[in-house]
Amino acid sequence: MPQGQPQSVPADGLTTRQRRNRPITAVHTGPGKGKSTAAFGMALRGWNQGFDIGVFQFVKSAKWKVGEEEVFRRLGELHEQTGEGGAVEWHKMGSGWSWTRSSTGENTQEQHAADALEGWREIQRRIADERHDLYVLDEFTYPMKWGWVDVDEVVATLADRPGKQHVVITGRDAHPRLIEAATLVTEMTKIRHPMDDGQKGQRGIEW
Repeated sequence: MPQGQPQSVPADGLTTRQRRNRPITAVHTGPGKGKSTAAFGMALRGWNQGFDIGVFQFVKSAKWKVGEEEVFRRLGELHEQTGEGGAVEWHKMGSGWSWTRSSTGENTQEQHAADALEGWREIQRRIADERHDLYVLDEFTYPMKWGWVDVDEVVATLADRPGKQHVVITGRDAHPRLIEAATLVTEMTKIRHPMDDGQKGQRGIEW
């Protein structure tokens, strides 16, 4: 794609503007580091353009401090105070989805599966209502891989979504049907990682 130009133009009857402004379904997968980081980078660009941002984290523990979360919450506050950028919502399965009662504290696989499915159900409702402009479904490949959420239902919901709502899904082992349905797929391939040399994650890099 030299100078941002497509290599081919399909005979789909659409104008350049119509084709350019279609919603994106992005999947960041693979064993390498950077899948969520890239998704949050896209969300940051969207916020700067005034997008309403919705982040939904499916696997990370509520105790895990994600640096981007604090930044985006502050950006959401800035939007409320000044109108700059866009609105921001950040939801984390491990702390109990904000639209349901807090978790009972049970850490069984059945409880995790039920929580993941409830998160997906709420996202479906929001997509139907065109609630957000850009959704980050962080580590959402895992609930599909583990059978907690039906991949065909996800693909159908994304394919039929109204308006112009962008969706970014992260996580390893993305299902082939999800990859086929996506418009943008990036595989992060690990070449080298500090942990290979026994170095643990550090502040400002991993969180």
